[in-house]
Amino acid sequence: MLIILDSDVVIEVLQKKSPKGDEAVKQILSSSEQPCITVITLHEVLLGLYKYGRPLREFLQFPVLDYTKKDAVLSSKLELEAEKSGNPALRTDAMIAAIAINNGLSVYTFNVKHFVAFKTQGLKLFGE
Repeated sequence: MLIILDSDVVIEVLQKKSPKGDEAVKQILSSSEQPCITVITLHEVLLGLYKYGRPLREFLQFPVLDYTKKDAVLSSKLELEAEKSGNPALRTDAMIAAIAINNGLSVYTFNVKHFVAFKTQGLKLFGE
């Protein structure tokens, strides 16, 4: 089974000598999950890698899940529900959550508070 890595986890994993990244790798390896990313995370991380002239090879080895019409329909509903409940969410987080929900996958993030609003809609977070 796949696990979707949020950009904050990917960034830590790619950083050399990052205790947080090392711990994330250990947790992923000790699970039966194969890490993947969404096309949204691909954009976010590539922007930073290009901006700071960092190597891409390790990052480009992750399988990438696309953002579909079905995901767009769900993410717009997720974003609106979060806004109505008084917990507005980042659009990109709603998009990642929709991809995860529609594919029956969990998300691994260090920014749990960004995704909590989507748990009532079926989002699973890795490690919970």
